[in-house]
Amino acid sequence: MNEKALRILEYHKIIARLETMAASAPGKKRCRELVPTDDPALIRSMQQETTDALRRIYQKGSVSFSGVADIRPSLQRLSIGSTLSIQELLSVCKLLDAAKRVKAFSKDDRHEEEADDSLEERFRALQPLSALAADIHRCILSEDEIADDASSKLRSIRRSMSAAHEKIRSVLNGMVNGSARVYLQDAVITQRNGRFCIPVKAEHRASVPGMIHDQSSSGSTVFVEPMAVVKLNNDLRELELAEKQEIEVILAGLSAEVAQENDALISNIVILTELDFIFARAMLSKSYNGYEPDFNTDGIIDIRKGRHPLLEAKKVVPIDIRIGKDFDLLVISGPNTGGKTVSLKTAGLFTLMGQAGLHIPAAEHSSLSVFSEVFADIGDEQSIEQSLSTFSSHMKNIVSFWEQADEHSLVLFDELGAGTDPTEGAALAIAILSDLHARGIRTIATTHYSELKLYALDTPGVENACCEFDVETLRPTYRLLIGVPGKSNAFAISSKLGLPSYIIEDAKSHISKEAESFEDVVAGLEDTRRQAEKELEEALRSRREAEQIKGSLQSRQNRLEQTREKMLAAAREEAHQILREAKEYADETIRRYNKMGASSLTAKEMEQERTKLREKMSSLEKDMYPGSKRSASAKAKPKQLQLGDAVMVLSLNVKGTVSTLPDAKGNLFVQMGILRSQVNISDLELIEEEPMQTPQRKSSGAGKIRMSKSLGVQTEINLLGKTADEAITELDKYLDDAYMAHLPSVRIVHGKG
Repeated sequence: MNEKALRILEYHKIIARLETMAASAPGKKRCRELVPTDDPALIRSMQQETTDALRRIYQKGSVSFSGVADIRPSLQRLSIGSTLSIQELLSVCKLLDAAKRVKAFSKDDRHEEEADDSLEERFRALQPLSALAADIHRCILSEDEIADDASSKLRSIRRSMSAAHEKIRSVLNGMVNGSARVYLQDAVITQRNGRFCIPVKAEHRASVPGMIHDQSSSGSTVFVEPMAVVKLNNDLRELELAEKQEIEVILAGLSAEVAQENDALISNIVILTELDFIFARAMLSKSYNGYEPDFNTDGIIDIRKGRHPLLEAKKVVPIDIRIGKDFDLLVISGPNTGGKTVSLKTAGLFTLMGQAGLHIPAAEHSSLSVFSEVFADIGDEQSIEQSLSTFSSHMKNIVSFWEQADEHSLVLFDELGAGTDPTEGAALAIAILSDLHARGIRTIATTHYSELKLYALDTPGVENACCEFDVETLRPTYRLLIGVPGKSNAFAISSKLGLPSYIIEDAKSHISKEAESFEDVVAGLEDTRRQAEKELEEALRSRREAEQIKGSLQSRQNRLEQTREKMLAAAREEAHQILREAKEYADETIRRYNKMGASSLTAKEMEQERTKLREKMSSLEKDMYPGSKRSASAKAKPKQLQLGDAVMVLSLNVKGTVSTLPDAKGNLFVQMGILRSQVNISDLELIEEEPMQTPQRKSSGAGKIRMSKSLGVQTEINLLGKTADEAITELDKYLDDAYMAHLPSVRIVHGKG
């Protein structure tokens, strides 16, 4: 990609933000070097890596790559026999700690059937080298301290050094607190040149035999090493030299261990750097809620709900941009500060980001095409030093990439033809766009020229678009509308801002009739589009309400079915229990009869037992059919039944009302409260009802209720203006009343949907 397009489209700002997401110096360097590529296979591979890393972050949280450093220069020194310093060995240890931490972030706990993602191979290739890391941790405590346990010899030397220190301090303390106290400037023990001394007054230096190592700046104090501790200091010095030599031996041993793992360490550096780079891309995607775009090589761009990543997330308005399928040239028009340039930059920047393996802040399944080059002429780049006007700077940019652009390029123009005579500028812009269109080059241009809007309307494969503007509030909505040319709204804006109407009318008189007519057509298209959007929104709202009502009715039907099943199950269980009791009683009676026969009871006693049995069976029958008379005459017959007759459903022990007349098989529908079920006539019995109330006769009960319903229920119900829940509740009650009143039909007046 050309550097100018990267700069104009502010790609480097995205890279700077990406760099902050990386944790290691090598990872940050890798981010700084990221540039778009035109290799489709590499693009898809990088996008998949970003997606897999983002999924891991959402599943397990972020992983830290701190401690990763490029230690390859130190490893190269090992190849020539050098010894690593304490700091270099600690860097090796930090690298191994990072490898262990990152490897643990892998999918070790995944299910066996779960497929590996594009990152798993890298995680598996990491080698924490736990033994080497443990040795370095054991031997080195910090950048300034080697552990006593680094070797047995070092431990022995340091014990001897500690004993020597104690002996020297004991001797010097005796002198400081003894007879030499009068010769001392201060009663302290100090060190000079690594040897223990005491501060002696200059006039008494002959009174304290020993070696003078230093004196104060005023000359009043000399620092004397008493002869009594010279040998002890010499011994301590020798121990310090022995300690230094042993530390060098320890470092050499650790360096040799590191050298043996040279290849594994280099591999870890490369893998950790690459993973840090990949997870930085994923964290950038997470920061602006990005998604992986779909890529094609057909020059098709279809950005859905795209949000420019450099704008404030809470204020940016998502836009839809498409080009390359039905048209390959898009002309965007509209007022200033309406979002034309942002739309242009969004399309260009998304293309660069996508081809660099970065997710884009847009909706899922947005599509981008792979372009070999992106050319952009955006902004005013006039130069006083080079004597370039605004128009000249634009033309210089156009000429610079004119011959390079081909069908695999994306060209972006901002205010093409501006900065010169409007007539000539518009004509030149049309000529440039026509040539690019003829060459099949995907092009997006912004303009204020009506000539370009007409050109887009008249030319196949060229489409208009506009950035919506609310004239009432004088504010842009920043929505990009493809298929409708935009108005500049200069007159409307000026009028709202207080410019006198006679000036605006005079300005309109200077516009050609054709231009004014075209602007009126544009305004009409805009009004039609807004009306269509409003109607579509209303239709969608009505559809959602209808779906909610449908769901509510379905839920209600399910509850009714469940209630019916429960009632049937309870009735069957009750009947089964009664029959079981009857059978047990009958069996017991038979046994008693047999026993009575054997005991030769009298006929009177036998008849008494039979009477008890009949009474028991009658009692059980009443339990099964309470509240109704059981007689042969009560059995329902097909010719006797009429619509609305009250009947008893014997199998359910439930009263109901005949809804339909029996068919040839004797089946009919009976309404039992809120349940309506099909039963056979053999399972029904007519129930006697009191006649309805008339002037001569009084009535009560169900008949009276029906009479009052029929007198009070209207044949029409009006539900206009009610919510769905209110309407359903009122409608249910009305239908119940109408049914009880035997109304043959009713009329329901309701709203849309």
